[in-house]
Amino acid sequence: MNVFAYLFQDWRANRQNFKAQSVLFAFRLVMVFNRYMVTKIIFFPYFMLYRFWVEWILGIELPRKTTVGKGLSLYHGQALVVNKGTVIGENCVLRNSTTIGHKKLADGTFTRCPRIGNNVDIGANVCIIGDITIGDNVIIGAGSVVVKNVPSDCVVVGNPARVLEKNKQDIVSPAASTEEIN
Repeated sequence: MNVFAYLFQDWRANRQNFKAQSVLFAFRLVMVFNRYMVTKIIFFPYFMLYRFWVEWILGIELPRKTTVGKGLSLYHGQALVVNKGTVIGENCVLRNSTTIGHKKLADGTFTRCPRIGNNVDIGANVCIIGDITIGDNVIIGAGSVVVKNVPSDCVVVGNPARVLEKNKQDIVSPAASTEEIN
């Protein structure tokens, strides 16, 4: 993928939402700069401008080291917090007041961050924490707290989140964790 296509890969997913388009353009640009390790000092002012503009002014914590697939949509991005270790798949939707990150354990260490599959629609005010995996084609209802693995092709809601409905053709892979939401 050429640099131009890379920078604008989220543009179509955020039609008529200039705030999301500009935030994701800035995010993709900072990721391009982040790849060139030798020239990081040259791009340091842009890294600081990105943090000031996106985090402090717009209220969206989307760190430059976050792994995000193409086609990310931000709906009402205010108060959105994504940890830098999070992996987000392609064509996902994030709404306002959502927190995605690690969990602090009793011994003071932190877990890994969540891994979110493709085509995941995350509602407003959702909290996704811990070393969990969310499958593909999942809808997470508003206000849900997700702390366990979520299988593909389902709708989860509640605190703690539980499966509301699931596609009957879904086959759980043998590698799936035993701690999935049922």
